[in-house]
Amino acid sequence: MTPRPAAETPPQDFETGINQLATIGRLLDHPELARVYVYVCYYGPVTRPQIKNALNIPKTTVYDHVETLERHEVITLASGRPVDITAEPVRITTDGIMVTPTILHAIALQEVDEDISYFVERHGVGKLAAAIRQAGLHYADQITQRMAADPLEIPTGEAIRIILALKPALAVGQEYDPHFSDIFPEIAGDIEFDADIDVTAPLPDSES
Repeated sequence: MTPRPAAETPPQDFETGINQLATIGRLLDHPELARVYVYVCYYGPVTRPQIKNALNIPKTTVYDHVETLERHEVITLASGRPVDITAEPVRITTDGIMVTPTILHAIALQEVDEDISYFVERHGVGKLAAAIRQAGLHYADQITQRMAADPLEIPTGEAIRIILALKPALAVGQEYDPHFSDIFPEIAGDIEFDADIDVTAPLPDSES
């Protein structure tokens, strides 16, 4: 029997990688689903009522999204009442593009931020991912907001608005995304904000 080349990917790893790519694609295409995943990832273990109250989405929608995320194996449900839900932080790279919870958080913010929704509608999620990198450079004091416009090939006003809109995703990601420094390998420790941002999600006192 011919031995398998050392560089060949085992079938199980290949299957896992493809499944992860498919899951990431679904999250990139569904901001509300990504929002639930990121919330669980950052603040878990949480319960369904906590997700409902914190994100202000209907109970039936929460159940549907949790079921979808569990089916795609990116969240885990513990036995017991209430059910505790946790999620592992994803990190996947394809063609040099890295996706981590920080990127997914930015995608999710379309649901609650008009500037990000407008930006994605005009330029797509790929450009939004590029804008995250420029926002990091800005908050690391490497570039001005205006200087972000040329690399993104967008008007200066749009660059300024998207850099400001992405501040929460960067602030929370810096605190909770274990892969944050992989997105900004040279500058992660230099990223700072000129005002305090509360990165702690409010968890409700009641499970009702």
